[in-house]
Amino acid sequence: MNHSPYRLGFTTLGTETRIDDLPVQGAVPTWLQGTLFRNGPAKFEVGGQRYNHWFDGLAMLHRFAFSDGRVSYANRFLHSRAYQEAMALGRISRREFATNPVRTPLQRVADLFFSKFTDNCSVNISKFGDELVALTETPRPFRFDPETLETLGAYDYQDGLTGHVSTAHLHFDFQRMRHYGYLLEFGLQSRYHLYSMAADAGRRVRVATLPVRKPAYMHSFGMTERYLVLTEFPLVVNPLKLRFSGKSFIRNYDWEPERGIHFHVIDKETGRLMTSARSMPYFGFHHVNAFEEDGEVVVDIVTYPDASVIDLLYLDRLRSDQPLTALGKLTRFRINLYGGENVAIETLSETPMDFPRFDYRNRAGHPYRYVYGVGSEITGNFNDKLVKLDLEGRQHASWHRNGCYPGEPVLVLVPDALKEDDGIILSVVLDARKETSFLLILTASGYEELARVEAPHAIPFGFHGNYLKEGNGPLSFRTLHS
Repeated sequence: MNHSPYRLGFTTLGTETRIDDLPVQGAVPTWLQGTLFRNGPAKFEVGGQRYNHWFDGLAMLHRFAFSDGRVSYANRFLHSRAYQEAMALGRISRREFATNPVRTPLQRVADLFFSKFTDNCSVNISKFGDELVALTETPRPFRFDPETLETLGAYDYQDGLTGHVSTAHLHFDFQRMRHYGYLLEFGLQSRYHLYSMAADAGRRVRVATLPVRKPAYMHSFGMTERYLVLTEFPLVVNPLKLRFSGKSFIRNYDWEPERGIHFHVIDKETGRLMTSARSMPYFGFHHVNAFEEDGEVVVDIVTYPDASVIDLLYLDRLRSDQPLTALGKLTRFRINLYGGENVAIETLSETPMDFPRFDYRNRAGHPYRYVYGVGSEITGNFNDKLVKLDLEGRQHASWHRNGCYPGEPVLVLVPDALKEDDGIILSVVLDARKETSFLLILTASGYEELARVEAPHAIPFGFHGNYLKEGNGPLSFRTLHS
């Protein structure tokens, strides 16, 4: 069987290293004085057992630090309990998204009562107070050292909120200086708990609780100036099935398109459910942005026709020569705040894309113009180009090079930027021909290439990360989404 040229991006990276000065082609902007932190899976087998899905591999942190046009690099595995147990036992120890550990009959019985969900925080990176944390979709972040990438232990929220599933895509409100997130608590009566947390504190405060009979799989959610938006896609689970079926986590979920999407709009201050509305069925991982306009809540999401995209991301499929269609389309939903259950839907761009980013620091919760993401130049290929969508001009720019596979584009604005695209794009790119990776630096305005920073090895395809500016004093969260 032929194999995809990008399969190297789904191969274990066993090397941990630190290099003070990476080779650079071109010129790194000298105003870039900070660090890009990236997160993603990098170990896809333990002992004789393999992880099944891209979302399952054990987490590795990557650090690109910039100073006066020079770039250093480090990478290190995140020592979650899932990682530590797997290394000690020589086998997969915890239930992942689409992989179950091998269990004896007695262990399977024990799992019914003491099921150990993963704490393998491979999805995203955020900042709580003065600490950097790695996140996944279970509510146990892990702290790490921003210089050495050493794992510092689990983050203590210092509150009594409980749940089994969370989101790695927390929002941050720069006016209120608060994080917002949600927990899903499974039970005979399952519940969504929405919460907020002050930027300088570790205690979550419940905003609202919504009961739910069959919880939906939600990777992210929306936030406007005044509201939080939960988007229940019709990929749902019976919690009893989740406990007793013996299947991996996501295999317990069923696609029920007749349900449509249920949007719930909740007031940040009072916790009041302002409205619930329903639209035709779609699936999605990533909300882009949301805002209020003329009595409506506008919610932009990268959507898929159904949840079959999850099946396309199994590692056997990704490593094969089968064509992929694992990108969505940017779709706008308009929810009437003052009555009426109908939701107006508009496809903002026909350009296939995902891993969306925008000027979060200045435009989160507000109307915005530009969206940056990954796309596909060659039909059926894995993500092989970067795209930029202009929601006003409805035009787009792109970057593509044969044999190169870019990751999430992170926007970094120049100091005192006046426009949403006044800055650069950072993206970790796999060069399949050279069997190594590089950090690509593009202008955000026109996608012109400024520099390539050569990594010492091939970096497995990751998910998300953030750029953190240097400062004189304690690191501030407000720099994280610049």
